[in-house]
Amino acid sequence: MIVFSGLALLGFIFTVPFRSPLANVNEAGHNLIALVLGIVAIIGAKYVKKLEWAIVLIIVGYFGGGIGGLLVLIGGILGLVSRLIKYT
Repeated sequence: MIVFSGLALLGFIFTVPFRSPLANVNEAGHNLIALVLGIVAIIGAKYVKKLEWAIVLIIVGYFGGGIGGLLVLIGGILGLVSRLIKYT
């Protein structure tokens, strides 16, 4: 997510079908938000097995959008599923 939002800030735009609900915000603002969300995703990646961080990563992935956001969203869902399977 950081790589693609950084490239979008430089003018290289990649289109994917998974768009953020924040995509209607001006382009530079959306890319800056995605960059910050990418940093949050990197910090939260090591805590993905904790319930609250899995939920945070799902939300970050949804609002981040793009291929990076989709990967963060899938990682958060897998962390949530692994957490729920562990205690079942």
